Amino acid sequence: MGSGARALVDFLAAAGFGHWQICPLGPTGFGDSPYQAFSSFAGNPYLIDLEDLQAHGLLSHADLAPLRALPGRYVDYGKLHRRFWTLLARAEERFLQRGTSGPWGGTDALAAFVGAEQAWLPSYAAFMALKDYFGGHPWRLWPATWRPWRPEIESYLPPAAAREAARHHFYQFLFFRQWAALRSYARDRGVVLIGDVPIFVALDSADTWRWRSVFRLDADGRPPVVAGVPPDYFSARGQLWGNPLYDWAHLSRTGYAWWVARLRKVFELCDIVRIDHFRGLDTFWEIPLEATDATTGRWRPGPGLPFLTALQAALPNARLIAEDLGYVTAEVAALRRAAGLPGMKVLQFGYGHDDNHVNLPHFFPRESVVYTGTHDNDTTRGWLGSLSKPDYRQVASYFGLHGAKSAWPLIQTAFACVSRLAVVPIQDLLDLPSRARLNRPGTTEGNWQWRFSINDLGKLKRSRLKTLQQWHRQYDRSGDDRQREYSAPPT
Repeated sequence: MGSGARALVDFLAAAGFGHWQICPLGPTGFGDSPYQAFSSFAGNPYLIDLEDLQAHGLLSHADLAPLRALPGRYVDYGKLHRRFWTLLARAEERFLQRGTSGPWGGTDALAAFVGAEQAWLPSYAAFMALKDYFGGHPWRLWPATWRPWRPEIESYLPPAAAREAARHHFYQFLFFRQWAALRSYARDRGVVLIGDVPIFVALDSADTWRWRSVFRLDADGRPPVVAGVPPDYFSARGQLWGNPLYDWAHLSRTGYAWWVARLRKVFELCDIVRIDHFRGLDTFWEIPLEATDATTGRWRPGPGLPFLTALQAALPNARLIAEDLGYVTAEVAALRRAAGLPGMKVLQFGYGHDDNHVNLPHFFPRESVVYTGTHDNDTTRGWLGSLSKPDYRQVASYFGLHGAKSAWPLIQTAFACVSRLAVVPIQDLLDLPSRARLNRPGTTEGNWQWRFSINDLGKLKRSRLKTLQQWHRQYDRSGDDRQREYSAPPT
């Protein structure tokens, strides 16, 4: 959240982009996926700008040397884990030593933050501390005394765990303070943030530990059934996510209070929010716990329009995008329209993905968001290189590739679409091959590791900035959202 993030915002503003879409911001757990976070409310401490801490005397240049020695082109999560947390703990000790005279309002400001976040912070901090105390095991394998959450649990923690919980208070204080500064920096430059809410939560999370009644869990914390998707474009055997499913009947009786609180927290960080796996609100794929893949699941009814209506009543100014990808039924499309939400279109899905060709630009509705690809896709250059010769000829003819395998003709097509927003992964802006892919659905290793540098932004700015600026003007992507249904005389 430091100079690198600000440099990206500066580039976006210079190139004419009005939005920056990000993956979920929660603290990542097993597999390092932002869609399997330890909390739906906390921020990911790995995003904290440590140079900010150095500037305020909480860390030294020598302290940061072990992190600077890590790879620049990908994230080595194992080494990062071993080096990062020691530094944050050191910064917290120095912060406490300076008391009320410390940076950002000192310990008084930290106490005020903790007091304001009582709805989720104590349980999250206790969860993280106990998880560390019990060797990283999932909460349902902790000693029986600690498996149930109870109010004021922090006051009962063993001394070592209590000290660790206090550190997590500080880490979240840093995260939310720095994110607020970054969001303000982006807003001042005309860039708004699009966030992302995973529809499901991780089984081993502060959410399931603290709010067990929200989920379908037995007395031991085991889910009888879990989430996933049937065989699709990404996986021949489907995807067995393993997330617990919601007790929608309980949520309905509470006015969907947990979901409202969850979304309200995300809107503290972002201006627009994408609801991941929107089709799961119409029907979701329920898989037996003992299944080895997702083929044995069945469709079950989701909460539907009453859920979305309740969210919109509680958060009337919420701006949402429905991630309605996959094999979407007419009922899912009708639900999205009834809720008044724009859906997603992905140019890579235009050929070979379905028989209805809903991802071909000449079928796009105005109320949609077009993407060249998403975090789950191969890069566009990699995708073009993987096509069979017949498929490539068809794609090349449609997008005017003329034998090239570059992402840029598809970027231009996205800009020219009638969709209200056009979103381009930065890997496609950099026109990178498959080695830059961020995630391969259905796999658990080698994902979420790709990185880019300020030098990459510099090269992109020198080579493509004028082209991007021209396309924003040429295709009226300057923020003017008026529908043009008639001809007006020139003025």
